Amino acid sequence: MATDANSARITGKVQGRDITLEGGLSKDEIRSRVWWWRASGSGAAGDGDGHEYDDSQADVIATLGGYYRVGGDPRTHEAEELVELVYTELNPSD
Repeated sequence: MATDANSARITGKVQGRDITLEGGLSKDEIRSRVWWWRASGSGAAGDGDGHEYDDSQADVIATLGGYYRVGGDPRTHEAEELVELVYTELNPSD
């Protein structure tokens, strides 16, 4: 897991899956990629149908500011703060 300031990428491991977040993503897109097993629909962000949340291992993403734990619920205040932080790092000119 690493970040690369030159390419505006953040990586992590969430629920056993490696995720990559790139610059240009909206807050909703960030949320659906980080909490992929909760996203509905099809494709990479939504293929978590049938996946049950497993808290036996820590889910983390790495940003320029450090490592952040990803909680199981994207609707919490902490989750919203994490989305804001990631969005700001991926889109520094916004």
